[in-house]
Amino acid sequence: MSGRRRRGDNGGPPLDDYRGPPWGKGDPHRFLYWRNAHRAAWKPKSRDVALFRLEKAERLGLTYEEYTLELLERGRHLQVEDADRVAAIKAKRQRTTHER
Repeated sequence: MSGRRRRGDNGGPPLDDYRGPPWGKGDPHRFLYWRNAHRAAWKPKSRDVALFRLEKAERLGLTYEEYTLELLERGRHLQVEDADRVAAIKAKRQRTTHER
């Protein structure tokens, strides 16, 4: 790991497209800690919470994952009044879809 981190980097290992533990690179304890934290963040506390998020997401025209990611990143539930932010999320979805 380099001595200087990028802005917004929390020191955890990359979790996207994980293909196995990077033993021999970095600290295994830190990797396992962050992997478990990532899983716990995405797991809803209850069935009712998951259904609530799904209903709110559908009402805004977002997927469950998009809505939950926004909640995890910003710490607040999106409302109908957040039309600009919802539009930005949808635009990002369209850019990602076209890149594939």
